[in-house]
Amino acid sequence: MFDPASPLLVEFGLALPIALLLASLLARGVRTAFGRRRAPGQAALSIVALLGMALGMLLSGIFLDGQRVWTLGTLLLVFGTSVAACLLFAAIHAARRRGRDDVDVAAVLRAGESSTVEFKETARWNVREERKDSRMEGVIVKTVAAFLNSDGGVLVIGADDSGRVLGLDRDLATLRTPDHDRYELWLRDLFISNLGRNAAALPRIRFVEITPGQTVCAVQVPPSSTPVFVTQSAGGGGSTELWVRVGNSTRALPVDEAVQYVARRFRPTLFTALFGRRLAR
Repeated sequence: MFDPASPLLVEFGLALPIALLLASLLARGVRTAFGRRRAPGQAALSIVALLGMALGMLLSGIFLDGQRVWTLGTLLLVFGTSVAACLLFAAIHAARRRGRDDVDVAAVLRAGESSTVEFKETARWNVREERKDSRMEGVIVKTVAAFLNSDGGVLVIGADDSGRVLGLDRDLATLRTPDHDRYELWLRDLFISNLGRNAAALPRIRFVEITPGQTVCAVQVPPSSTPVFVTQSAGGGGSTELWVRVGNSTRALPVDEAVQYVARRFRPTLFTALFGRRLAR
């Protein structure tokens, strides 16, 4: 029979890859239970699961006599603390998301535009030329990208620069099915084609009736943990730009400034590893 010189090291050598696999599976299960949109990222939950396992082993060593890595008491305690840590972390993350989602759109309209608030009358209809215009879509995409690359923000569609509610009727009239569900689907497709699927999944889209018969579309945008580039096709070619918020305006950075901005703004931190997003500055 094989008799290792250091059995404890062998046990840990076998336990580590198994722990990594179990942490990944546990993280996947918790993300499914909470819903992928509300749950923390896979990497963050896997780290928390591993820390929970380490805590379980520590508790087993302190309070249980004669335990080894593979004894039943240790395994149950390790698994229990790991599950508890993941559920607690996911619950805190979901609560923080609910707090960010509870934006009072009426209060935002009263407060006016700022570095984190932007109003647009329409997203598809050119008000001056009285026609559907794809350039309006480009403005919406750039504003959302700028919020993602900065401190996040709220884009309200259906209100003028002063915050006066005009509604979504002009935009809705350009759709085959003029309802809010189709409008949200169109917005998502717009973000996917211009920002990519990962970035397009970050904004939360809500429809809020401010006054009877007057509804606006509020796009609540968190800060992204990675830079988001706007990709647009023009004349058979294409362009990729980095848009940011500068005060109350949205602007594209030239290449040299974009490189410096990304290097300064998107440095990885422990917070981004755990929560998958940056703190607003």
